Amino acid sequence: MKNLLNAGVSPGLVWLALLSIILLPVPATATSKTAQAGNVKAELAYQKANTEFNQFNDLRLKITRDGKTLLDQPLPDSEGNWPLVALGTDWAKENAQAAFQVRDLDGNQEPEVLIDLFTGGAHCCTYSLIYRYNPKTQTYSADRFEWGNGGYQLQDLDKNGVPEFNGRNDAFAYAFGSYAASGYPLQIWQYRQGKMVDVTRQYPKLIHNDAYFWWQTFIERQNDGVEYGKGALAAYLADKYLLGQGQDGWQKVQKAYKGPDRQQYFTELRRFLRQTGYISGKPR
Repeated sequence: MKNLLNAGVSPGLVWLALLSIILLPVPATATSKTAQAGNVKAELAYQKANTEFNQFNDLRLKITRDGKTLLDQPLPDSEGNWPLVALGTDWAKENAQAAFQVRDLDGNQEPEVLIDLFTGGAHCCTYSLIYRYNPKTQTYSADRFEWGNGGYQLQDLDKNGVPEFNGRNDAFAYAFGSYAASGYPLQIWQYRQGKMVDVTRQYPKLIHNDAYFWWQTFIERQNDGVEYGKGALAAYLADKYLLGQGQDGWQKVQKAYKGPDRQQYFTELRRFLRQTGYISGKPR
């Protein structure tokens, strides 16, 4: 720098040059992950910026069958989203393999390609892209499924070879309080030919366990504030309706909740459970 000044270069230009070097964009690192089942192989490629925060760009998927490439294109509407398989901490560290896999999801002997992604934010939102094969056209198409604030676990709950998406009903987020105070009742789906079908009622034992959990949560947290009790009781009552025990659930909720807004809460809760399908219908 001293030599530059001696050569007649102004100090302002020198500092401008140094600042431009400091602020140069950090080059991204190209990475790819591979998953395979039988003759179907999927490769997920992405660019990760070398910054303090996880930033991903240029997400691209390639699918081959018997060595022949049938799909090679960017993930739709995914710019800036985080592929969970790429994260090295917290949830994804334990579930990295599950967040990107080739697996038969609907029991038709044809594996799908499953990719889980996160849009960014404090806790929202996660979603899945599922690519399924059309044997007539020999092409793959993607379906997107939103999980919201939570996620799911892919589990074969009834041991029949077809996995279930075991998760929570995100419609309850902020319904009766903050995110932290919200209760999320059990919700289980099966993937069937491009659609998610709610099969929660087929698992009454799991629903019963979930209802018990939310009742205990209410007991433990009712002194933390009114909204904590409201969120837990809402999830509990939703589970009770799934079990066909709505009347019993209401009696317990009305007896347990002592907040100053009792009648307003009960009115809003009944309306909400009807809107979400727990009363006279299937949950949405």
